[in-house]
Amino acid sequence: MNLSAWEIILIVAVIILLFGAKKIPDLMHGIGKGIKEFKKATTEEEPKKEEKTEEEKKSS
Repeated sequence: MNLSAWEIILIVAVIILLFGAKKIPDLMHGIGKGIKEFKKATTEEEPKKEEKTEEEKKSS
């Protein structure tokens, strides 16, 4: 799926018309925060699982 330069410009123009130029930075900030929280949540779950297995080994 290759997008030409004109298609990208058209998509950006439609986004600006829908949200307005002032709202776009807020929208991007919110998306960035969401991605950061998602990555943090996925990396936090893995060590917890490993810690539980180590604790189970000690109690055995």
